[in-house]
Amino acid sequence: MLTSLVLGLERFFFRHRLATLGVLALITLVMGGFAAQLRMSAGFDKQLPQQHEFIKTFNQYRDVLFGANRIIVVLHAKNGDIWNKEALTKLNDLTQTLFFMPGIDRRTVTSLWTPNTRAVQITEEGMKAEDVVGGDVTVATLSDQAIVGIRERTLVGGFVGSLVANDYSGAMVLAELADPDPQTGQRLNYLEFSQRLEDEVRAKYGDDQYEVQIIGFAKQMGDIGAGATSVMGFFALAFLLTVLAVYWYTRSWALTFLPLCCSLVSVVWQFGTITLLGFGLDPLAILVPFLVFAIGVSHGVQQVNFISKEVCAGADGMTAARRSFSGLLIPGTLALITAFVGFATLVLVPIPMIRELAITASVGVAYKIVTNLIMLPVLASYFRFDQAYVTRVDRLRRGRDGAMLKLGRIAETRNAAIGAVLCLVLLVAAVWQSQGRHVGHVLPGAPELHIDSRYNKDVESVVSHFGLGLDLFTVAVETPKNSCYQHEVMAYIDRLTWYLANVPGVLSAQSLPVLTKLSASGVNEGNPKWVALPADELSLGEAVRQVPEGLRLYNADCSLLPVNLYLADHKASTLKTVVEAVQQYRAEHPMVGVNVRLASGNAGVQAATNEIVESSELPMMLYVYLTIVLLVFVVYRDWRAMVACCLPLTLATFLGYCFMKALDIGLTVATLPVMVLAVGIGVDYAFYIYNRLQ
Repeated sequence: MLTSLVLGLERFFFRHRLATLGVLALITLVMGGFAAQLRMSAGFDKQLPQQHEFIKTFNQYRDVLFGANRIIVVLHAKNGDIWNKEALTKLNDLTQTLFFMPGIDRRTVTSLWTPNTRAVQITEEGMKAEDVVGGDVTVATLSDQAIVGIRERTLVGGFVGSLVANDYSGAMVLAELADPDPQTGQRLNYLEFSQRLEDEVRAKYGDDQYEVQIIGFAKQMGDIGAGATSVMGFFALAFLLTVLAVYWYTRSWALTFLPLCCSLVSVVWQFGTITLLGFGLDPLAILVPFLVFAIGVSHGVQQVNFISKEVCAGADGMTAARRSFSGLLIPGTLALITAFVGFATLVLVPIPMIRELAITASVGVAYKIVTNLIMLPVLASYFRFDQAYVTRVDRLRRGRDGAMLKLGRIAETRNAAIGAVLCLVLLVAAVWQSQGRHVGHVLPGAPELHIDSRYNKDVESVVSHFGLGLDLFTVAVETPKNSCYQHEVMAYIDRLTWYLANVPGVLSAQSLPVLTKLSASGVNEGNPKWVALPADELSLGEAVRQVPEGLRLYNADCSLLPVNLYLADHKASTLKTVVEAVQQYRAEHPMVGVNVRLASGNAGVQAATNEIVESSELPMMLYVYLTIVLLVFVVYRDWRAMVACCLPLTLATFLGYCFMKALDIGLTVATLPVMVLAVGIGVDYAFYIYNRLQ
């Protein structure tokens, strides 16, 4: 039945060659117009699994809890410290620039110059709270005496290690991003915002004496997007090398550019479809279209190899093209369907960015069936090959056949048995070694960028100079209203804070009860005996009122009392340890009316993503393998075909896991699609080889 269907399609397309190519050319022109409108786009919410418990908490309290989508700018002195008029003036100007920059939530801007930075100290008269940079201090009145006062209040307020570097070489400005804009409702363009930071902040305030360091999700996405130009350069180089390799193999410029051009056509269709669907090209998925292009070239080479072989056997261009069409349509379609399924299964991951990637990549692979299995042989039917080409290629083919005969001895019974045993041993070793592979980020910084990139160097510098962890994990504790003044509830949160502060990977923990105890001590001459929560409601309320509202440790009606954990890093192992500690505590120490919820902060969001990626990997792999097994069985009706096609694929998959573990490459939003895709692509040549065996 399949044979008759293939022959029917062959007669139809080659009988109407001109009409077929005309329709395809028209589609290419239309899709090219839409493809020209494609733009890169990145979004913070696109990275989040919206139905995950942690993300539901984050979305519910995102206007109350900050820290998930921060931008951090550091003014770093290359020599000396920041306690001079020039450095503090630059810091003030930088703070003002960031404050008025579109996309910044002005409520959250924090630096030494902002009024939400206050120093609280205990004096003989009681507690004294004042701004680090007083209201009577301006850039114009920044004298040596004023600078000494700022430095003293910075030390008293405990801002060394957080807003000021441990060695005083730099000062930090923190801000949360407003996405979407609360007034217009428009989503923030992260690539434009990143470029604005470069133009209006780094270029303006960085010079021979001072360096500006910028980190955060927006800057990371911007740098990855900016790297797209280098990706295009690599693509151009890969394209040139592919041209040379295909020409070396075919010795025909026509047969060289045929698969390349047909593959480019499918990429144009893919880009046009992305625009029509309303998607943009995410920086984290920038390589996917080029992977799809490589898949097309691979299948195109199969076609031109078949055509070349038929021409050398005496067939003319039309006959060779028709035989190539009918000979490779089934294995080629099977191979592309498996790649299609590999991408399509990514739709099961409840992360919008991965779902967009899955849809657009699946469409691109599906287009290959048309451009590489139909368009290419139909175009090739117009080519003519002279006797000189046949003689040249026939001589090359005989030389290659001699090499293949020697290599083919591995398929002799004795050699094949040895090879099979070695592969089996390698498979067992790979399965064993791949256990405990990393999920999530393994190294600090952005793994998508080179270790020597500007962004990763900025991360390394900030981490080494500041003592407060840049990875914030927020535990949202829901309580009855006015719980700030209830001793039992505050004591419960205090115990929770102490417990979490001692979890490995947590540098420090901050909550309302912790600061309330310091306030209670302060109004009692700083006596350590009074570092405790007042039992009396009025005394407790007075101590709570001493805690600055800008720290966001309670909401308006005291029904949300978060615990902020500052982590040493955002490695998957660290996040998993913290999550398990919170879950264990709330299970073993429940309290009526109090609900401990996970999680917010940039580390809490990352933990949610890690859990989704880890739980999605195995089901997707099983779906892809099940699809491959069913396709092989339906087409070949032979259990040996399933073994021959799937076992080598399994070995390759686990070898990939081994390399990921050895090279400290974690399974993330960026790497999961590649691993799943590799399964779909990996079986391509198994189909071609087994079809040839038949």
